[in-house]
Amino acid sequence: MTYRQLGRSALKVSQLCLGTMNFGPRTSEAESFGILGAAVEAGINFIDTANQYGGRLGVGTTETILGKWLAQDRGRRDRIVLATKVHEPMSDDINDRGLSARHIQMACDASLKRLQVDHIDLYQMHHIDRLAPPEEIWQAMDRLIAQGKITYVGSSNFPGWKIAQLNEKAGSRLGLVSEQSLYNLVERRAELEVLPACREYGVGVIAWSPLAGGLLAGRAAAETGRRQTNDMKRAAAARADQLARFAGLCADLGETQSAVALAWLLHQPGMTSAIIGPGSLEQLTSVLHAPEIRLGAEVLAKLDAIFPAVGPAPEAYAW
Repeated sequence: MTYRQLGRSALKVSQLCLGTMNFGPRTSEAESFGILGAAVEAGINFIDTANQYGGRLGVGTTETILGKWLAQDRGRRDRIVLATKVHEPMSDDINDRGLSARHIQMACDASLKRLQVDHIDLYQMHHIDRLAPPEEIWQAMDRLIAQGKITYVGSSNFPGWKIAQLNEKAGSRLGLVSEQSLYNLVERRAELEVLPACREYGVGVIAWSPLAGGLLAGRAAAETGRRQTNDMKRAAAARADQLARFAGLCADLGETQSAVALAWLLHQPGMTSAIIGPGSLEQLTSVLHAPEIRLGAEVLAKLDAIFPAVGPAPEAYAW
Protein backbone atom coordinates (compact mmCIF):
# COMPACT_ATOMS: atom_id res chain seq x y z
CA MET A 1 0.00 0.00 0.00
CA THR A 2 1.18 3.53 -0.73
CA TYR A 3 0.38 6.64 1.30
CA ARG A 4 -0.18 10.34 0.73
CA GLN A 5 -0.35 13.40 2.95
CA LEU A 6 -3.84 14.43 3.95
CA GLY A 7 -3.98 17.87 2.40
CA ARG A 8 -1.44 20.24 3.87
CA SER A 9 -1.37 18.37 7.18
CA ALA A 10 1.59 16.13 8.00
CA LEU A 11 -0.71 13.12 8.45
CA LYS A 12 -0.21 10.23 6.02
CA VAL A 13 -3.12 8.06 4.92
CA SER A 14 -3.42 5.12 2.54
CA GLN A 15 -4.51 5.86 -1.02
CA LEU A 16 -7.40 3.47 -0.48
CA CYS A 17 -9.72 4.41 2.38
CA LEU A 18 -12.00 1.72 3.78
CA GLY A 19 -15.58 2.97 3.76
CA THR A 20 -17.91 1.26 6.22
CA MET A 21 -21.34 2.31 5.01
CA ASN A 22 -22.29 -1.31 4.23
CA PHE A 23 -21.38 -2.55 7.71
CA GLY A 24 -24.60 -3.57 9.41
CA PRO A 25 -27.34 -3.03 6.84
CA ARG A 26 -25.68 -5.04 4.04
CA THR A 27 -22.68 -6.78 5.63
CA SER A 28 -22.93 -8.80 8.82
CA GLU A 29 -20.92 -7.91 11.89
CA ALA A 30 -18.75 -11.00 11.49
CA GLU A 31 -18.01 -10.32 7.83
CA SER A 32 -17.39 -6.64 8.62
CA PHE A 33 -14.78 -7.71 11.15
CA GLY A 34 -13.13 -9.89 8.49
CA ILE A 35 -13.01 -7.02 6.00
CA LEU A 36 -11.56 -4.65 8.59
CA GLY A 37 -8.86 -7.11 9.58
CA ALA A 38 -7.90 -7.87 5.98
CA ALA A 39 -7.83 -4.18 5.06
CA VAL A 40 -5.46 -3.29 7.89
CA GLU A 41 -3.31 -6.31 7.13
CA ALA A 42 -3.05 -5.10 3.52
CA GLY A 43 -1.78 -1.71 4.69
CA ILE A 44 -4.97 0.34 4.64
CA ASN A 45 -4.68 2.70 7.61
CA PHE A 46 -7.59 5.01 6.79
CA ILE A 47 -11.12 4.01 7.90
CA ASP A 48 -14.13 6.23 7.24
CA THR A 49 -17.57 6.06 8.80
CA ALA A 50 -20.39 8.41 9.84
CA ASN A 51 -22.65 8.68 12.85
CA GLN A 52 -25.76 8.27 10.71
CA TYR A 53 -24.73 5.04 8.97
CA GLY A 54 -26.86 2.05 9.85
CA GLY A 55 -29.71 2.03 7.38
CA ARG A 56 -32.67 -0.11 8.43
CA LEU A 57 -30.80 -1.10 11.62
CA GLY A 58 -30.83 2.47 12.85
CA VAL A 59 -28.43 5.39 13.00
CA GLY A 60 -25.20 4.69 14.85
CA THR A 61 -25.17 0.98 13.98
CA THR A 62 -22.07 1.14 11.80
CA GLU A 63 -20.06 3.12 14.36
CA THR A 64 -21.10 0.56 16.97
CA ILE A 65 -19.83 -2.35 14.84
CA LEU A 66 -16.55 -0.53 14.24
CA GLY A 67 -16.28 0.14 17.97
CA LYS A 68 -16.72 -3.55 18.78
CA TRP A 69 -13.94 -4.43 16.35
CA LEU A 70 -11.61 -1.85 17.87
CA ALA A 71 -12.41 -3.11 21.37
CA GLN A 72 -11.32 -6.65 20.47
CA ASP A 73 -7.71 -5.47 20.25
CA ARG A 74 -6.85 -2.04 21.66
CA GLY A 75 -3.67 -1.99 19.59
CA ARG A 76 -5.78 -1.61 16.45
CA ARG A 77 -6.68 1.97 17.33
CA ASP A 78 -3.07 3.11 17.10
CA ARG A 79 -2.68 1.61 13.62
CA ILE A 80 -5.51 3.46 11.93
CA VAL A 81 -6.57 6.98 11.03
CA LEU A 82 -10.18 7.03 12.19
CA ALA A 83 -12.65 9.36 10.45
CA THR A 84 -16.33 9.93 11.13
CA LYS A 85 -18.91 12.60 10.35
CA VAL A 86 -21.47 14.91 11.92
CA HIS A 87 -24.54 16.72 10.57
CA GLU A 88 -27.29 14.27 9.63
CA PRO A 89 -30.40 13.82 11.83
CA MET A 90 -29.82 11.33 14.64
CA SER A 91 -33.36 11.48 16.05
CA ASP A 92 -36.60 13.45 15.70
CA ASP A 93 -35.23 16.13 18.04
CA ILE A 94 -35.03 19.43 16.15
CA ASN A 95 -31.54 20.10 17.57
CA ASP A 96 -30.18 16.60 17.04
CA ARG A 97 -28.82 17.49 13.61
CA GLY A 98 -26.90 20.16 11.74
CA LEU A 99 -23.75 22.03 12.72
CA SER A 100 -24.72 24.06 15.75
CA ALA A 101 -21.98 24.15 18.39
CA ARG A 102 -24.30 22.25 20.71
CA HIS A 103 -24.95 19.44 18.25
CA ILE A 104 -21.30 19.15 17.18
CA GLN A 105 -20.26 18.66 20.82
CA MET A 106 -23.05 16.18 21.63
CA ALA A 107 -22.64 14.24 18.39
CA CYS A 108 -18.90 13.91 18.91
CA ASP A 109 -19.38 12.58 22.45
CA ALA A 110 -21.94 10.07 21.16
CA SER A 111 -19.62 8.90 18.35
CA LEU A 112 -16.74 8.44 20.78
CA LYS A 113 -18.96 6.27 22.95
CA ARG A 114 -20.16 4.10 20.06
CA LEU A 115 -16.63 3.79 18.63
CA GLN A 116 -15.22 3.01 22.10
CA VAL A 117 -12.28 5.38 21.59
CA ASP A 118 -11.09 8.56 23.26
CA HIS A 119 -10.42 10.57 20.12
CA ILE A 120 -11.33 10.84 16.43
CA ASP A 121 -8.51 11.61 14.00
CA LEU A 122 -10.59 13.30 11.31
CA TYR A 123 -13.96 14.83 12.20
CA GLN A 124 -15.88 15.69 9.04
CA MET A 125 -18.94 17.84 8.51
CA HIS A 126 -21.21 15.60 6.42
CA HIS A 127 -22.99 18.47 4.64
CA ILE A 128 -23.12 22.24 4.86
CA ASP A 129 -25.49 23.87 7.33
CA ARG A 130 -26.55 27.26 5.98
CA LEU A 131 -27.84 28.29 9.41
CA ALA A 132 -24.53 27.71 11.20
CA PRO A 133 -22.11 30.67 11.11
CA PRO A 134 -18.49 29.69 10.39
CA GLU A 135 -17.49 31.29 13.70
CA GLU A 136 -19.83 28.95 15.58
CA ILE A 137 -18.47 25.92 13.75
CA TRP A 138 -14.86 26.80 14.49
CA GLN A 139 -15.73 27.56 18.12
CA ALA A 140 -17.11 24.04 18.47
CA MET A 141 -14.19 22.41 16.65
CA ASP A 142 -11.66 24.39 18.70
CA ARG A 143 -13.28 23.13 21.87
CA LEU A 144 -13.17 19.50 20.73
CA ILE A 145 -9.51 19.85 19.73
CA ALA A 146 -8.68 21.43 23.09
CA GLN A 147 -10.48 18.55 24.83
CA GLY A 148 -8.39 16.05 22.85
CA LYS A 149 -11.50 14.53 21.29
CA ILE A 150 -10.63 15.30 17.65
CA THR A 151 -7.38 16.08 15.84
CA TYR A 152 -8.23 17.33 12.34
CA VAL A 153 -11.34 18.87 10.78
CA GLY A 154 -12.64 17.97 7.33
CA SER A 155 -15.70 18.53 5.19
CA SER A 156 -17.87 16.33 3.01
CA ASN A 157 -20.17 17.24 0.11
CA PHE A 158 -19.18 20.91 0.43
CA PRO A 159 -19.36 23.21 -2.59
CA GLY A 160 -16.26 25.18 -3.51
CA TRP A 161 -17.52 28.44 -2.00
CA LYS A 162 -18.10 26.81 1.39
CA ILE A 163 -14.63 25.27 1.42
CA ALA A 164 -13.25 28.76 0.74
CA GLN A 165 -15.43 30.41 3.37
CA LEU A 166 -14.53 27.96 6.15
CA ASN A 167 -10.83 28.29 5.41
CA GLU A 168 -10.97 32.09 5.20
CA LYS A 169 -12.67 32.12 8.60
CA ALA A 170 -10.13 29.67 10.04
CA GLY A 171 -7.64 32.44 10.67
CA SER A 172 -4.43 31.04 12.17
CA ARG A 173 -5.94 27.56 12.48
CA LEU A 174 -4.96 24.74 10.15
CA GLY A 175 -8.51 24.89 8.79
CA LEU A 176 -10.07 22.12 6.74
CA VAL A 177 -7.53 19.47 5.84
CA SER A 178 -9.81 17.38 3.60
CA GLU A 179 -12.96 17.40 1.52
CA GLN A 180 -14.81 14.14 0.89
CA SER A 181 -16.51 14.62 -2.46
CA LEU A 182 -18.53 12.63 -4.99
CA TYR A 183 -16.05 12.09 -7.81
CA ASN A 184 -15.59 9.38 -10.42
CA LEU A 185 -15.27 8.90 -14.18
CA VAL A 186 -19.02 9.35 -14.64
CA GLU A 187 -19.51 12.20 -12.16
CA ARG A 188 -16.79 14.82 -12.72
CA ARG A 189 -18.50 18.04 -11.67
CA ALA A 190 -16.12 18.34 -8.71
CA GLU A 191 -13.51 19.46 -11.25
CA LEU A 192 -15.40 22.72 -11.83
CA GLU A 193 -15.14 24.34 -8.39
CA VAL A 194 -14.51 21.84 -5.61
CA LEU A 195 -11.10 20.64 -6.79
CA PRO A 196 -9.83 24.16 -7.58
CA ALA A 197 -10.96 25.34 -4.12
CA CYS A 198 -9.17 22.41 -2.51
CA ARG A 199 -6.04 23.21 -4.51
CA GLU A 200 -6.11 26.84 -3.44
CA TYR A 201 -6.43 26.04 0.27
CA GLY A 202 -4.30 22.90 0.46
CA VAL A 203 -7.28 20.66 1.17
CA GLY A 204 -6.87 16.97 0.38
CA VAL A 205 -9.58 15.33 -1.72
CA ILE A 206 -11.14 12.03 -0.66
CA ALA A 207 -13.39 10.60 -3.38
CA TRP A 208 -16.56 8.76 -2.43
CA SER A 209 -18.52 6.50 -4.78
CA PRO A 210 -15.44 5.97 -6.99
CA LEU A 211 -17.30 3.26 -8.92
CA ALA A 212 -20.42 5.40 -9.42
CA GLY A 213 -22.53 3.15 -7.21
CA GLY A 214 -21.36 0.08 -9.13
CA LEU A 215 -21.90 1.50 -12.63
CA LEU A 216 -18.16 1.34 -13.31
CA ALA A 217 -17.64 -2.05 -11.71
CA GLY A 218 -18.49 -4.15 -14.74
CA ARG A 219 -20.68 -7.12 -15.46
CA ALA A 220 -19.77 -9.04 -12.30
CA ALA A 221 -21.25 -6.32 -10.14
CA ALA A 222 -24.50 -6.34 -12.09
CA GLU A 223 -25.57 -9.64 -10.58
CA THR A 224 -26.30 -8.30 -7.10
CA GLY A 225 -26.38 -5.14 -5.04
CA ARG A 226 -27.16 -1.62 -6.16
CA ARG A 227 -26.72 -2.47 -9.84
CA GLN A 228 -30.05 -4.29 -9.58
CA THR A 229 -32.04 -1.16 -8.71
CA ASN A 230 -34.20 0.38 -11.41
CA ASP A 231 -32.27 3.66 -11.24
CA MET A 232 -28.97 1.89 -11.82
CA LYS A 233 -30.43 -0.17 -14.66
CA ARG A 234 -31.62 3.02 -16.34
CA ALA A 235 -28.26 4.69 -15.80
CA ALA A 236 -26.45 1.69 -17.28
CA ALA A 237 -28.76 1.67 -20.29
CA ALA A 238 -28.25 5.39 -20.86
CA ARG A 239 -24.47 4.95 -20.81
CA ALA A 240 -24.34 1.60 -22.54
CA ASP A 241 -21.94 2.80 -25.26
CA GLN A 242 -19.58 4.48 -22.79
CA LEU A 243 -19.55 1.48 -20.49
CA ALA A 244 -18.90 -0.90 -23.38
CA ARG A 245 -15.94 1.21 -24.55
CA PHE A 246 -14.66 1.37 -20.99
CA ALA A 247 -14.95 -2.41 -20.64
CA GLY A 248 -13.00 -2.86 -23.87
CA LEU A 249 -10.21 -0.54 -22.73
CA CYS A 250 -9.93 -2.34 -19.38
CA ALA A 251 -9.78 -5.69 -21.16
CA ASP A 252 -6.94 -4.38 -23.33
CA LEU A 253 -5.12 -3.34 -20.15
CA GLY A 254 -5.73 -6.73 -18.56
CA GLU A 255 -7.36 -5.10 -15.54
CA THR A 256 -10.81 -5.13 -14.00
CA GLN A 257 -13.04 -2.12 -14.52
CA SER A 258 -13.15 -1.44 -10.79
CA ALA A 259 -9.36 -1.33 -10.52
CA VAL A 260 -8.99 0.99 -13.52
CA ALA A 261 -11.70 3.36 -12.24
CA LEU A 262 -9.88 3.59 -8.89
CA ALA A 263 -6.48 3.99 -10.55
CA TRP A 264 -7.83 6.84 -12.70
CA LEU A 265 -8.97 8.68 -9.58
CA LEU A 266 -5.58 8.28 -7.93
CA HIS A 267 -3.93 9.79 -11.02
CA GLN A 268 -5.95 13.00 -10.67
CA PRO A 269 -4.14 16.06 -9.27
CA GLY A 270 -4.74 16.72 -5.58
CA MET A 271 -6.36 13.36 -4.90
CA THR A 272 -5.45 11.94 -1.50
CA SER A 273 -7.53 8.79 -1.27
CA ALA A 274 -10.43 6.93 -2.83
CA ILE A 275 -13.05 5.36 -0.58
CA ILE A 276 -13.82 1.73 -1.28
CA GLY A 277 -16.93 0.25 0.29
CA PRO A 278 -16.60 -3.52 -0.13
CA GLY A 279 -19.57 -5.63 0.83
CA SER A 280 -17.41 -8.75 0.99
CA LEU A 281 -13.82 -9.83 1.49
CA GLU A 282 -13.64 -10.79 -2.18
CA GLN A 283 -14.59 -7.29 -3.27
CA LEU A 284 -11.90 -5.86 -1.01
CA THR A 285 -9.07 -8.06 -2.24
CA SER A 286 -9.99 -7.52 -5.89
CA VAL A 287 -9.01 -3.84 -5.81
CA LEU A 288 -6.13 -3.69 -3.34
CA HIS A 289 -3.63 -3.43 -6.20
CA ALA A 290 -5.32 -0.37 -7.76
CA PRO A 291 -2.80 2.15 -6.31
CA GLU A 292 0.00 0.25 -8.06
CA ILE A 293 -1.57 0.56 -11.53
CA ARG A 294 0.20 3.12 -13.70
CA LEU A 295 -1.90 4.66 -16.46
CA GLY A 296 0.09 6.35 -19.19
CA ALA A 297 -0.86 9.61 -20.91
CA GLU A 298 -2.39 7.72 -23.84
CA VAL A 299 -4.65 5.65 -21.59
CA LEU A 300 -5.70 8.69 -19.57
CA ALA A 301 -6.57 10.48 -22.82
CA LYS A 302 -8.69 7.52 -23.92
CA LEU A 303 -10.53 7.58 -20.59
CA ASP A 304 -11.18 11.30 -21.01
CA ALA A 305 -12.55 10.61 -24.49
CA ILE A 306 -14.94 7.98 -23.11
CA PHE A 307 -15.95 10.01 -20.06
CA PRO A 308 -15.36 13.67 -20.98
CA ALA A 309 -14.62 16.24 -18.32
CA VAL A 310 -17.37 18.79 -17.69
CA GLY A 311 -14.92 21.70 -17.68
CA PRO A 312 -11.26 22.52 -18.25
CA ALA A 313 -8.75 20.04 -16.85
CA PRO A 314 -7.57 21.00 -13.37
CA GLU A 315 -4.18 22.61 -13.17
CA ALA A 316 -1.28 20.74 -11.60
CA TYR A 317 -1.22 21.05 -7.83
CA ALA A 318 1.86 22.65 -6.31
CA TRP A 319 1.72 20.84 -2.97
